Amino acid sequence: MSGIALQVENLAKKYEIALGKHRHDTLRDQISEAVRSMFRSNGRSHGGKETFWALKDISFEIKKGELVGVIGRNGAGKSTLLKILSRITVPTSGKADIYGRVASLLEVGTGFHGELSGRENVYLNGAILGMKKAEIDRKFDEIVAFSEVEKFIDTPVKRYSSGMFVRLAFAVAAHLEPEILIVDEVLAVGDARFQKKCLSKMEEVGHQGRTVLFVSHNMQSITRLCPRVILLDDGKILEDGPSHEAVSAYLDSGMAASAAREWPDPAQAPGGEVARLRAVRVRSEDGQIAELTDIRRPVRVEMEYDVLQPGHVLMAYYDFYNEEGLDVFSTMDLDPAWRGRPRPQGRWVSTVLIPGNLLAEGTLFVGPGLMSLTSLITQFQERDVVAFHVVDSHDGDSARGDWAGKVDGVMRPLLSWNTQLNPKESQPGAISIKQARAIFRS
Repeated sequence: MSGIALQVENLAKKYEIALGKHRHDTLRDQISEAVRSMFRSNGRSHGGKETFWALKDISFEIKKGELVGVIGRNGAGKSTLLKILSRITVPTSGKADIYGRVASLLEVGTGFHGELSGRENVYLNGAILGMKKAEIDRKFDEIVAFSEVEKFIDTPVKRYSSGMFVRLAFAVAAHLEPEILIVDEVLAVGDARFQKKCLSKMEEVGHQGRTVLFVSHNMQSITRLCPRVILLDDGKILEDGPSHEAVSAYLDSGMAASAAREWPDPAQAPGGEVARLRAVRVRSEDGQIAELTDIRRPVRVEMEYDVLQPGHVLMAYYDFYNEEGLDVFSTMDLDPAWRGRPRPQGRWVSTVLIPGNLLAEGTLFVGPGLMSLTSLITQFQERDVVAFHVVDSHDGDSARGDWAGKVDGVMRPLLSWNTQLNPKESQPGAISIKQARAIFRS
């Protein structure tokens, strides 16, 4: 087993969920539930139970030095798998053998004690990993510099923002030299610059021969970092292979966010007392639901919602995010027909038109929102409700022109250019006498 870092055999995890309750994966959750049960009659909860299999007999091996991504829609079993590998929860059946020291970063503040300072938590986490004080001393300055929390390193971490938590927690996990680094979607809390910094650090960790297991919804980050990807769905492994194949299977299967989503039951729809979201759809020029759109063609995004109370001035808006989680742009409803006017009760549809040759190639995730300007209350604001893929053109008439390589940027507008030959400067003899003499001397 000298070449194996992780070996998972027939791993399964079952939860017995009391109806209306949530499962408890952390020690804190389990203790809280135990305390609550003391106040119930005979220590028993009321109501029935539901059996839920988060993982169903999955098996795989990861070699030392591999960088492996884990993808899948929400509820696929990704977080449960990582919690078992991190020894936070135990499997119902099967086994997960780990060969090496593990550092996990699964949620903001994991492994941190709120009353201790950042400095004390660095040493505490190092001790948990089995490191000696002298080893941590050698890494301490590097950890603090990477985390960018120098001014607050002696402040109790309970006063840290979520971003500060993430920066220090990741720096500790990545720099204290674990053989295996397990990272969940927690990086989404940080800003785009720090996310790139973390990805580069994980690449460096992999090049040092250590193992990285990375869970993310960010397909571009997954394909950049991980040569191998495991695709989970409904607690099972659907794909385990090269990253481009697993990601393509994920996007093509419809498990990723689709271009249309509806809430038939108004009681389950996002919203407040004034308005409630009922549907969001991405449509092509001809009105069809558009999973894919040509980079040169316009696309429409429509938001359908119920206004429950009349007399409110409402403003619909969208946030558009790319695969890296970057907010590409936001747009607000400026239609003069109802701008600044109270709305009557009823079903409404607000549509925004995005012109062709504006967006860059890739996947865009759409977050709809609606605010009551009368009361300054957000009625709903959802993220990643629908998504669509912008497909580039190589015909030469898009913004890429004759360039066949990668084009960077979150937007790709087709702009007007003008290039001319300057007759005066191009004429033979247009150089000065002084320039000519200098040429002959050289």
